Amino acid sequence: MPGCGAPGEYRAPKSRSQLSDYWWFCLEHVRAYNAAWDFYKGMSPGEIEAQLRADTSWQRPSWPLGHLGARLDEAVARDPLHILNAAGFHHGRASHAAVPTEMREPLATLGLSWPVTMTEVKVRYKQLAKRHHPDANNGDRAAEERLKTINLAYAALRSRLTEPRAAVG
Repeated sequence: MPGCGAPGEYRAPKSRSQLSDYWWFCLEHVRAYNAAWDFYKGMSPGEIEAQLRADTSWQRPSWPLGHLGARLDEAVARDPLHILNAAGFHHGRASHAAVPTEMREPLATLGLSWPVTMTEVKVRYKQLAKRHHPDANNGDRAAEERLKTINLAYAALRSRLTEPRAAVG
């Protein structure tokens, strides 16, 4: 600052377009400079809004999950607490229809998300039945109880879903 004999130990940006180019001031003058400096001075409301939006993503491009070919891989993002399922997020897309109330628990038991086909239910049931069958777990009672729960969930889903039928012609 002209006429100031104190050492310039504190930096302040020269302009909003050159934020990495600094003026160096003493403590008294940097406080005065910062008090008078307005990053948004001279910007229209639209420019201010655009700047605020860019700041929320650290000046990097951003897009919603699932766009531009990005898909959420089930193996990458496990959901043991069913937080994503409760929010209606399934396999990289939001659910279009609400999960029927009577199907929520059976779907959670089988680790499936809505919407689901009978084919997906059958595949998942077979996987879980093999994994939790008492014969595959040395007669473990906990595995047997888990298999009973899986069987009940499968029966509930099977009664609500119909399998696609081949056209006869």
